[in-house]
Amino acid sequence: MLGKKLAFFVFLVMVPLLVLAQEYFLPKGQKFEKIKFELINNLIIIPVEINGAELTFILDSGVSKPILFNLSQSDSIPINNVSEVTIRGLGTGEPMKALSSKSNIFRLGNAKNFSQDLYVVLDREINFSTSLGIPIHGIMGYDLFKDFIMEVNYGSHTIKLHNPELYRHKEKRNRQTLPLSIEKNKAYVEGTVLMKDTANIPVKLLVDTGSSDALWLFQEPEKGLDIPEKNYEDHLGRGLSGDIFGKRSKINGVKIGGFELEEAKVAFPYWESFAALENLGDRNGSVGGEILKRFNIIFDYTRGLVTLKKNGNFKEPFQYNLAGIQLQHNGLRYIAESIAGPNGIVKDDDSTFGNVQILLENKTRLSLVPEIIVSGIRAGSPAAEAGLREGDVILAVNGKSIHRYKLQEILKMMNEKEGKRIKVQIERYNKDLMFSFVLKKVFDDD
Repeated sequence: MLGKKLAFFVFLVMVPLLVLAQEYFLPKGQKFEKIKFELINNLIIIPVEINGAELTFILDSGVSKPILFNLSQSDSIPINNVSEVTIRGLGTGEPMKALSSKSNIFRLGNAKNFSQDLYVVLDREINFSTSLGIPIHGIMGYDLFKDFIMEVNYGSHTIKLHNPELYRHKEKRNRQTLPLSIEKNKAYVEGTVLMKDTANIPVKLLVDTGSSDALWLFQEPEKGLDIPEKNYEDHLGRGLSGDIFGKRSKINGVKIGGFELEEAKVAFPYWESFAALENLGDRNGSVGGEILKRFNIIFDYTRGLVTLKKNGNFKEPFQYNLAGIQLQHNGLRYIAESIAGPNGIVKDDDSTFGNVQILLENKTRLSLVPEIIVSGIRAGSPAAEAGLREGDVILAVNGKSIHRYKLQEILKMMNEKEGKRIKVQIERYNKDLMFSFVLKKVFDDD
């Protein structure tokens, strides 16, 4: 049964297990490899080639071995030396079946690993592509971080994988180097949170580039880490084992080294989402992409150091979901548009998502575009009070047809600023409806 299921999307290559060092390397004499990435919802999206197949991964410093998922029937990816295992990640769901595979060839530009272990998740429900708006095939982290000195430039959207033997640290006044502790293949940094009405509290935070959020804290009242009075329940994200819920709030600030961010957004995840972790030790939470993107960062796992430099994102305000709405892709749909142009000629428009077009009598253009639906609504939010529902198909926002925009651009339109009126045209049960609401603060000023 397992073989039949896999035949749709993956070839199992059973070869003798070669004893190879499982590590990445650059060609002799090359100092670094530069890789361009996309930053989507505060997540680093990188191109990765696995056994000759070109894929797209989230760079996730919170994960140990690469995990491959979201394979379609059209994907043909050979993987080597396979056995069946059970794994579990964050979330409230059950453990899942997966494949463990050894001796795979990974390439990121000239950076190569000829003996990379990975997991393949068989659950088709594990799919981050719908919420990010582009195909995402997996996540990877520690094995890449440990073999290079990794320089992440959130400003230019580039990563440099430095050869540790040829890299020279440069001390500069506008940078600060801090201790980075590596424990069980994960990186931790010390910080301080400034809670309301209490003294500053030292915290140990997981450095998690795979989290789009700002700051997560575990509720520990005895330590002073308690949920502020002003809070609301929210969907915090999705882990490999399901959805993660908790309370959102804000605190006076967070300090990492000599850098301080005021009025910091914070979330307190419910403990049941961490059932897969047997022992959190002295960890107090995690710092994610919405904070990390405010720095250009050099990770040196070998020496246990991290170097931070403020970039142009540092003073950006923290982003809240003011509308209280979540969106995701839900397959494809056709839209019809009248053709405006000399002699009915249709010009290719790079800003349009649709890549399949049909012309009808030189008067109408049918385009196949992603369908965007409401995947979740926060209770009591402006969107909920206006009457929007899960499953509604979004057609336009403030008069703009959404098929011309990327998913994250649509979300930005709907959460632009406090006090802005948002008009949303939707389709529900084959009827077009219009809803209107005003964006409001999620927290009142004290």
